[in-house]
Amino acid sequence: MDHLSGMDAAFLHLESPETPMHVGGLSIYELPPEYKGDFFTDVCTHIKNRMHLAPIFQRKLVKMPFDIANPVWVMDEHLDIEHHIRHVIVPPPASRAQVDRLVSRLHSSLLDRSRPLWEMYVLDGLPTPADAPKGTRYVGLYSKFHHSGLDGMGGQVLMRAIMDTSPEPRVVRPPRERVSQPGGNFGMAELAGSSLKHNVVQTLKLAKSLPTLVKTARQALKPAKGTALTGEKMKWLAPRTPLNVAITNQRSFARFSIPIAEVKEITSLTKVSLNDVVMAISSDGMMRYLADMNCRPKTTLIAAVPVSLRAEGNTDMNNQVSMARMSLASNIKDPIERLLAIRKSSEGVKAVMSEMKSIMPTDFPSIGAPWLITGLTAIAVRSGIVNAIPPIFNVAISNVPGPNMTLYFAGAKQISTYPVSIVYHSMALNITLQSYNGWLDFGVIGCRRALPDIANLAKYMQAAHVELLRRCRELAASHVAVAPVVAKAAATPKAPPAKMAPKKKPAAKK
Repeated sequence: MDHLSGMDAAFLHLESPETPMHVGGLSIYELPPEYKGDFFTDVCTHIKNRMHLAPIFQRKLVKMPFDIANPVWVMDEHLDIEHHIRHVIVPPPASRAQVDRLVSRLHSSLLDRSRPLWEMYVLDGLPTPADAPKGTRYVGLYSKFHHSGLDGMGGQVLMRAIMDTSPEPRVVRPPRERVSQPGGNFGMAELAGSSLKHNVVQTLKLAKSLPTLVKTARQALKPAKGTALTGEKMKWLAPRTPLNVAITNQRSFARFSIPIAEVKEITSLTKVSLNDVVMAISSDGMMRYLADMNCRPKTTLIAAVPVSLRAEGNTDMNNQVSMARMSLASNIKDPIERLLAIRKSSEGVKAVMSEMKSIMPTDFPSIGAPWLITGLTAIAVRSGIVNAIPPIFNVAISNVPGPNMTLYFAGAKQISTYPVSIVYHSMALNITLQSYNGWLDFGVIGCRRALPDIANLAKYMQAAHVELLRRCRELAASHVAVAPVVAKAAATPKAPPAKMAPKKKPAAKK
């Protein structure tokens, strides 16, 4: 019996109509002029032939008696492919904004828990670039999978199962013949006995590692030491913003892409990581967006950053991830100084998480968890506590590595792939990106009530990237190394201003 791990089950217990817990993506594909087939039919056939390569396509959940513990996975012997793959024609002129609004609506609805927890939508009628050969068609594929079944790296395993490296789909091994399973017809005694045994094992494991785990977890959550640039400590709690509120089930979505070559140019000049650059442009973009809402936090925004707990070579599709807090140095105005401060915060997070990786459990006892977690979540939202207490994080930011090559799906060439992730109470914004074939594809999703004009945030983040790249190039053109100069300036105490020195005029608003 395949028990849902404690970490996987948490995504089920935290789910409500306002907080769907599925992750997804919008991929754009190109069909050549010579293509005369039915892409929707081709997609159905393609998935039918590949679904045995990824268990999430065929397994569904069976609850424990009276919901006393986490459910188990079983194979669905009567899977209806037409329920899971659907065809949508986007009304003309099918602008980018129209497509994004459609994705927002599709992402707002819950998955049917009586079936395997995934859906795909083939989006026809998308606009084609003006420079594309005559007769070329663009189609979209929006897909969503419940987070209880896979994490970001699990999604990469799924992608490798269904994607190809050439227009001609590769030949895959046929599924093995398997003995028919009882599906959801397990007896109550069998389910209860298996659950008891599983929970005893997990209790013993947790008791053994608990002292070390508590100590290391406290290190991960406590404020980091002051950076070399500001000397300011990251606070235990994040500043409250209009984004840190209870949310509704309606979503808003925007997307954009940045060339990886430009990001690597910044990393080369500043000696930071690609992820540090992502955090910096997210920080700048968010501060511009919050300024439009007359919100200017004096302390730095704090990001929730997923950290993989996977061992090298692990390809399981369950969740093996933890969450770390990272300073976005949003109270530093200079973009390069902000970037270097983020690097300092990132180094501290990496040091702590490297210690936690080997001891952090992905499974734990679950007796009573469905009732307890669901009940506490409902109380927190309905009582208004979510809107009253300061948040721990302001935003979730995730960077998913992808392939640096052209991929194909059901014979169609993939142009881009934008993640569509999860928002939750007190954290109404999620920024997730995936690298693909020389580009960073950003998917920005939020609660529609909190971020009705989320496209503006996407534009601000793009502008922040352009500004950071410009500043780095200016310093490079002056033959000055970026990192040493800024670090030296920050380390040198500034002389106090003269008593009668005139005040500097504020910089012009951009």
